[in-house]
Amino acid sequence: MKSSGILLELQGVSKSYGAVKVLEAVDLAVRDGEFITILGPSGSGKTTILRMIGGFTQPSGGQILLDGKDIVAQPINRRPFNTVFQDYALFPHMTVAANVGYGLRVRGEARDEIARRVKEALALVQLGDLAERYPSQISGGQRQRVALARAIICQPRLILLDEPLAALDLALRRQMQEFLKEIQRQIRTTFLFVTHDQEEAIAMADRICVMNEGRILQLGSAHDVYYRPTSEFVARFFGENNLIEGRLEESQGEWRWIATPIGRLRCAVDGQPELATATRGRRAFAVFRPESVAAGAPAGGDNHVEGTVTHVSFGGASTSISLSVGEGGRTKFLLRWPSRAEGVSISPGQRMAAHWRPTDCRLVLA
Repeated sequence: MKSSGILLELQGVSKSYGAVKVLEAVDLAVRDGEFITILGPSGSGKTTILRMIGGFTQPSGGQILLDGKDIVAQPINRRPFNTVFQDYALFPHMTVAANVGYGLRVRGEARDEIARRVKEALALVQLGDLAERYPSQISGGQRQRVALARAIICQPRLILLDEPLAALDLALRRQMQEFLKEIQRQIRTTFLFVTHDQEEAIAMADRICVMNEGRILQLGSAHDVYYRPTSEFVARFFGENNLIEGRLEESQGEWRWIATPIGRLRCAVDGQPELATATRGRRAFAVFRPESVAAGAPAGGDNHVEGTVTHVSFGGASTSISLSVGEGGRTKFLLRWPSRAEGVSISPGQRMAAHWRPTDCRLVLA
């Protein structure tokens, strides 16, 4: 049975090459009309998932369900999906219009119908005036939009995007992130986007699926993955979290304490039943983001430190401050505050107090 609102499901899908397992048995449900990003480092298994969904690679086990029906044995040309590759895979001897209309010609659509839909697709990606140019005559960003138009024109149920922005420079990549998200909103087609770039995932995804070593470690909204990591790997991989190692102490309701080299810290454990029941003395990390740290001592006394500033780095909109705390200054963590026009009156060697709220402090097991 198809779940309500679910377009595609992976159930126990795995992949091995001989004795080498590259993807553990994973489960993933993709909602109809969402923009979902699979995020992870090289070798995490993210592209393997995309290739198996697209039909380019056969899984070693499990089911891939479209509308509740297994499509593992279905050939590529019978799957209602289109793929946008990192290198765009445009035909260099064809014009932009011919590249975009290629799929319709293969289907045997009438010439007038192809011309009409090519014109609509190029207008959607804002390339109507470049229809007669060749790929070598347009920019990288424009080639990326041609590849997107070619994927859209056949009206697929799902568009698979395999790091299509990786070859673009930073400014153009950010423009294309906004453009892709806006196109997805307009056509209301499900996008499955693979990337290793955390900022790209945050900017575009409705949900993020974080992978490592062939496993799905966390699936949730960008906000949840950013502020509520559920594992040490996600906390370290997703941005610049502070991780303070310690040993679990008692719990009380939605709070749990952890003993660390910089003191006893109070952290939230809401939505983390494994932490609420973990035994006392278990090794764990207190996790909090640099932007959650404020200067000075808190009124209530929880989660505060005093240390020595070791580095101040202006980063445009924000300024980062490195602080050494604890015995011998061996524990390091990072603060990040909005920059001001007059600058930050803090310099290396200065003593400084800082604190963060228990609600901003998460616990993950080591």
